[in-house]
This record gives sequence, C-alpha cells and structure tokens, in this order.
Amino acid sequence: MNAPHPELVLTEEVAQALNDGTPIVALESTIISHGMPFPQNVEMATEVERIIREEGAVPATIAVLAGRPRIGLDGDDLHLLATSPDISKISTRDLAYTVSKGHHGATTVASTMRLAALAGIPVFVTGGIGGVHRGAERSYDVSADLTELSRTNVAVISAGVKSILDIGLTLESLETLGVPVVAYGTDEFPAFFSRISGHTAPMTLGTPAEIAAMMAAKWRLGLSGGVAIVNPIPEADEIPAAEINVIIDQALADMDAKGIRGKDATPFLLGRIVEITNGASLTANIALVNNNARLGAQVAREFAAL
Repeated sequence: MNAPHPELVLTEEVAQALNDGTPIVALESTIISHGMPFPQNVEMATEVERIIREEGAVPATIAVLAGRPRIGLDGDDLHLLATSPDISKISTRDLAYTVSKGHHGATTVASTMRLAALAGIPVFVTGGIGGVHRGAERSYDVSADLTELSRTNVAVISAGVKSILDIGLTLESLETLGVPVVAYGTDEFPAFFSRISGHTAPMTLGTPAEIAAMMAAKWRLGLSGGVAIVNPIPEADEIPAAEINVIIDQALADMDAKGIRGKDATPFLLGRIVEITNGASLTANIALVNNNARLGAQVAREFAAL
C-alpha cells in the first residue's frame, strides 16, 4: 500500500496507526446514513468501532464531509451522518462531484474501497455487498461494488450479498471479473440475514491467518483487485431463508409499485423489510455487522503481522 493521498483528511489516530503499521479496519458510512434508522445507526457505528479496538485494530469510518474525504470520524461526525437529511449516498462515480461541490456524502462499499485504498488501508468491513439486482436482464441494475472489487486492492468482509439481490448472478459476475470469493468457515455462500443461500461458496478458509495469507499472495503475484470475504451471520441471530425470502418478495413488490429504482432501491428495500419484520431484520443486521467487525479486525491484525 502507498502513502495516504494528500487529498485525504486523516484523524490523528488513523495517521499514527498508518505510520506505526498498526492494523486498521475501514468502515463505510452509507450504512449509518441510509441503512438504519436513528438512534440504532449511531449506536451500531459506535459499537462496531469499539469491537475493532477491542480486537487490537484501529477503526477508520470513511465519509466525505464538506467536500473533504475523511478517513476516521469522531462522535460528532457519526452523529451528523446518523441524523442529517443532507447526506447523499455516494458511489465511486460521485466522489469528484461531491468533493468539488463541498457537499456531505456517505460512502457506499465501492467508494469506501477506493478511499481506503488511497489511504493505504487493505481491510474493509461492511454489512453486505451490492451485486446484480433481481430483474437486471431488464433494468441493467448492477452495483458498482462488483467492478470496484475487480480493480481495487482491498479485502471486503461482509455477510455476503444482500438478500434482496440475485445471488446466483452476482456470483457469476464476480467470477467473470476475477474476484476471489472466500467463505469463512463454511462451504455455503451466506445470504446476509441467513446463513444459507442455496449456493456453494467458490472457496473456503477457516482462520483469519489463512485469509491474510491469501490476500498477501494475491497482491504479491500482481493480481490487482479485491477479495470478497463472506462471513455468515451467527446462527442465533439469523432469519431463516424460507422466512426472509417471503418478506423480500413483498418488499420488492412494494418497491415496483412505487416505481423506485437506482440508488434509492436498496435503502427502500432494507427499510421496508424492517417494517414488515417489526424490527427483527434490523436486529439481525446489527448482529452481522458486529460479527464482521470482529473478523475484520482479526484479519487486519494477521495481515499487518505479515
């Protein structure tokens, strides 16, 4: 990883960690501004940072605030992201516009990956990655997360592809793009809220050290692009696939009826699923993010040790 890009604003903690070689875990901000309601969003963000520190790494939540790409945020920044109506959801294509206009922007998986790479942070934790939307053969709606994974050298730890997407087509796309997809401790590809998707994981590794070794081997060989590490939600916290799939179908029908498309689709669907499940999906979402944070810190620690 190179030295941090001069356009980035780093907290003192993150700058010191980069200088010392202390493991760092990047975190996205769209999950705060568009993925969960207040106050659960800021509580989740604070707890995830606590878990990462507990595991011996430094958290670096990433966002664009007042046009400045920020690597690491304080409590006031997290509260702003959690409560302000002026936070745009920004992917990689939106970064230059948001910076040039001096706006606030919450970063998606794709834009968080790009800024993490510019900062020299190789490990990033999120809830679920984007992918090929259901009905993409008509809408061509495919997340920029997939192309970013094909070009940016960051390992992304998630609970799999969001269940609202077409998991099979997403896996096919990742294969075409040359992105390694590695399930942690299971042969089954997880489906965000559920441990089972019906799809076999392309690869399986059983320890954080093995994941770190694979990351190092990939980039040592000059194979550019990221690694998708999928970590199943803990069994006690999952919503069984048969149960959540019925709910997702209802949420998709509601979205179609309202004509919602593009970047508004995922926030609407996740919010609608929270409503239909009376909050159970939000509880599961928080649990899987915490679980990913713990694994991400362990992987970052092992990678730093290499």
